[in-house]
Amino acid sequence: MPTDPDDDRRTITYTAEGPALVEGPVELVTADGRTIRCDRCVVALCLCRRSRIYPLCDTSHRKHRRNPD
Repeated sequence: MPTDPDDDRRTITYTAEGPALVEGPVELVTADGRTIRCDRCVVALCLCRRSRIYPLCDTSHRKHRRNPD
């Protein structure tokens, strides 16, 4: 991981009812050690763990909306 403050920084945006959006391109390392390279300008990371392509978002969260309190 870069530690030089002059390096390009990435922005991560947390959405209210969906994924975390990361400015790409990015390289993700999963808990089991796999490396996923994404060349898109924005990468959606799943936070609900319902995605069939986890850790990437496939919009499965849309099928499971929370009821308003």
